[in-house]
Amino acid sequence: MQERLRSTDRVKLAAEACGLPIEIVEMPQSTRTAEEAAAACGTTVAQIVKSLVFRKASSGETVLILVSGVNRVDEKTIAGLLGDRLERPDARAVRDATGFAIGGVAPIGSIRPIATYMDRDLLSHETVWAAAGSPNAVFAVSPDALQRASGAEVIAVR
Repeated sequence: MQERLRSTDRVKLAAEACGLPIEIVEMPQSTRTAEEAAAACGTTVAQIVKSLVFRKASSGETVLILVSGVNRVDEKTIAGLLGDRLERPDARAVRDATGFAIGGVAPIGSIRPIATYMDRDLLSHETVWAAAGSPNAVFAVSPDALQRASGAEVIAVR
């Protein structure tokens, strides 16, 4: 039986596969929320990448939206962009779609391809911090490099 990779190992391998040099940092405290992550990383909440998982109501397609920690997703606006109403899947559906638990969903390294969109407000920062596959693991990255690595389409989320 093949040993399963840890979630953080999947993120590291995904980063290496696309030439994204990252260092995953395991924090002694939780980085599950944007506020907790900002405190742990010594940065602003705006520089935290919230990886939010949605599902299109009609098709059931999973969508990942990378959002600045200070922003809320305007679901009506996003539904207009994507052509479908969005639903919030439960924790089990998030794990089934991404391989990550809520609070540790990384922008790269999901177990299957996911349509990904990125909050344009993240691009105003030199460095952002994203979850690395667990509720206490993060990595720093330039938003441009994150956008390229994740294949995200840049959009306005609010």
